[in-house]
Amino acid sequence: MPLSNHTTIQALQNALENGETTAVALTDAALERIHDPQGEGARTFLNVYDEAARTAARLSDELRASGQVRSPLEGIPVSLKDLFDVVGDRTRGASKVLDEAAPATENALLVQRLIDAGAILIGRTNMTEFAFSGLGINPHYGTPRAPWNRDVGHIPGGSSSGAGVSVADGMCTVAIGTDTGGSIRIPAAFCGLTGFKPTAERIPTQGVLPLAFSLDSSGPIGHSVTCCALTDSILSDEPMPDLEPIPYEHLRIAVPKDVVFNSLDTTVSQRINAAILALTNSGVQVERIEMPEFNQLAYINRNGGFVCAEAWALHRDLISEHQDLYDPRVAKRILIGKDQSAADYIDLLAEREHWIRAVEERLEAYDAFLMPTSPIIAPRIRDLEDEEQYFNHNALILRNPSIVNFLNGCAISLPCHPEGEAPVGLTLAAPGHHDAHLLQVAYTIEQLLRPIQV
Repeated sequence: MPLSNHTTIQALQNALENGETTAVALTDAALERIHDPQGEGARTFLNVYDEAARTAARLSDELRASGQVRSPLEGIPVSLKDLFDVVGDRTRGASKVLDEAAPATENALLVQRLIDAGAILIGRTNMTEFAFSGLGINPHYGTPRAPWNRDVGHIPGGSSSGAGVSVADGMCTVAIGTDTGGSIRIPAAFCGLTGFKPTAERIPTQGVLPLAFSLDSSGPIGHSVTCCALTDSILSDEPMPDLEPIPYEHLRIAVPKDVVFNSLDTTVSQRINAAILALTNSGVQVERIEMPEFNQLAYINRNGGFVCAEAWALHRDLISEHQDLYDPRVAKRILIGKDQSAADYIDLLAEREHWIRAVEERLEAYDAFLMPTSPIIAPRIRDLEDEEQYFNHNALILRNPSIVNFLNGCAISLPCHPEGEAPVGLTLAAPGHHDAHLLQVAYTIEQLLRPIQV
C-alpha cells in the first residue's frame, strides 16, 4: 500500500503487518512528495531528515521482521513543527531571528517518545513565525497553500501551517503541532483533516519553544480520530482511550448560543447546520444553551491577554535588539504585551480561574460542546496582504478555538464538508482532563459525519 493523501495509521499498520508495504517504502514515498518540485514541499518543510529517516525506516523494518513492533506508530512517517528540539538541529520557530541558535543537544521529551515508539521523523515543518497567528502566513520561508482550490492559493491555517499541509499532501501520515489559540485545529479545518488539542499539561513541554506557557499545548493532526488518539497516547505516555462508539441516544451535546455562531459565512453555516441535523436525526441530544461567559472574553483579554504578556516576556530581549528581523505583524502583537502591568497580569489570572469555574458548571451535564472551528472558509493568501485585512481575519479565525485554550480544555476539529468542496471543521470541546471521553465522543460522531463528506 502506498502512502496516499488519505491513508490512516491503522490502514498502514495493516499493510505493514501483511507485507504489503515497508517502512522504507512509506518513507521513500513521503520524501518523494516532499521533494517534488511541482508540490508544496519547499514551502511546507524547513528541514527534511532524508538520511536519518531512511536509517530509522530500515531499523523499523528489521525489528518488525524479528517480531518487534514498538507501538502503532512503528514505521509511520511523522512531521514535527519547527518548535520541537531535535538533537543536532536548530529550533527556530520559522524565524530569521534564531538562524544562529545553537543546535539542540537533546530531543524534546515528546520527540523522544515518538522515536522510542518507532515513528519515522521525516522533517520539521513551516509555521507562522513564533506561532503567533492563526493564518499560517510566513514572509521568511513562504506560505504553503491549502490543498483545496490550490491554484487560487488559500491560507493553510496557522500557526501549524506546514503540519496541516504535510498530512494533506501525503508527505507524512501524522503531524505534530502546537496550539495556543487554535494552531492545531485551524490548519486541520482548512486542510480537511482531524486535529486534536489535548489538555495542555498532559503533554510534556520540555524542549518545546513556547509562545505563551499558560495556553500552549502540543498535539496531532491526522486523517481520523483514531489517528489522533493513537498519537496522543504516545505523546502523553498514557493508555490508548477506549474508542468504542457510544449509543447516539446517550450523547448530550451543547451548542452555545453566544459568540461562536456569529459572523458565519454561507458555506460554514450550511455545513455546520447539516452536521447538527445529522446528529439530531440519529438520536443525539443536541441542546442550544446560553454561554454568557463567552461574551466576556473580549473584555477579559482587552490588554492582550496571556499570549501577549507571556510572548513579550519571552521575546523582550530579542525583539529589542532584532525587531527588524521579525515579521512586522508578529512583532506588532508581541509589543502589545509591553504595556501590561504586573497588576493586569495578576487580575487576568484571577479572572481566568473564575471564568473556568463558571463555564465548567454550565457544561457539567454535557458530553461536549459543539461549534464551527472557524466561522469562515480559508481566505485567499493574496487577500491578506493588507495589514488591516490580516488582523481582522486573524482575530475572527482565532475567536472560537481560543475559547478552549482559555478554558484549559481539550478539543478536536472534524471535517464536515463534501469531498472536493471547501473544507469546513466542526469542533467538539470539553473542559480539561476530559480528553479520553472527548475522543470517544468524537469517534462516535465521526461516523455520522462521514456520509456528509461523500
